[in-house]
Amino acid sequence: MGNPNVYEIITEQILEIMSQGVIPWKKPWNARSAHRNLITGKQYRGINVFLLSCSGFSSPWWLSFKQAKEKGGMVRKREKGKQIVFWKPFLTQDTETGKDKKVFMLRYYTVFNLDQIEGVEAPQEPETVELEPIAEAEKIVSEMQNRPIIEEAGGNKACYYPGKDSVQMPYFQDFDEAEKFYCVLFHELGHSTGHVSRLARKEVQACSRFGSEDYSKEELVAEMTAAFLCGESGILPATVENSAAYLQSWSAKLKEDKKMVINAAAAAQRAADYILNRNFTEQE
Repeated sequence: MGNPNVYEIITEQILEIMSQGVIPWKKPWNARSAHRNLITGKQYRGINVFLLSCSGFSSPWWLSFKQAKEKGGMVRKREKGKQIVFWKPFLTQDTETGKDKKVFMLRYYTVFNLDQIEGVEAPQEPETVELEPIAEAEKIVSEMQNRPIIEEAGGNKACYYPGKDSVQMPYFQDFDEAEKFYCVLFHELGHSTGHVSRLARKEVQACSRFGSEDYSKEELVAEMTAAFLCGESGILPATVENSAAYLQSWSAKLKEDKKMVINAAAAAQRAADYILNRNFTEQE
């Protein structure tokens, strides 16, 4: 059994980092398979992700007809594009105040996948370092009792689906560092402990609305669980600052009420103990 004080030590570390001010959270993986515009490099968002994901093309790169032409390429004959939407800002006059105001109108345009275009090459992806699994972290995952299904599906999403009792992860090699992969995986496994077959937390059972107080509480518990498990597997120094930033990003109230972290830590301790196959009485 690990040191019974490890959870307290990690909680204090996180609180100390958070007391230094707001820290920007960084997404720890590169979604190379996410749909992007080839010219701007920007990822498509919202409903456009769904529209383009249904296309069945292997390339993540998209261009408008005009963009393809400007790059010296040509859309193949009889190829059909996909319509995507965007909000275009317009200035108009407020009828009550007479002042200019900005309004947004929904517009759409057509894009083509790089597989449909001749004469344009895909951008060269930066070379990546081959990541190696971390034995202690792997051991925690593989030995978790009543473990949910874990799937590496690529893309831009890491999440836990209570209905399917499954965790979806980006590809291991899409992460900047192996430590960050396990931190994200531990976070999602933290959520999974709320399933009715495990610790049955109401925030997970109720599928709380995104951004609601219960949703935020569950995010705090999951990230504290991840921090504890990173500490147990010896990878905390590489992940603790991003965990603190993530906690801050989910609740503005944390600046005013540090007890929220303490309360989340108590629930996270039970979640981490569950994943580590510890009896709760061991630490009493």
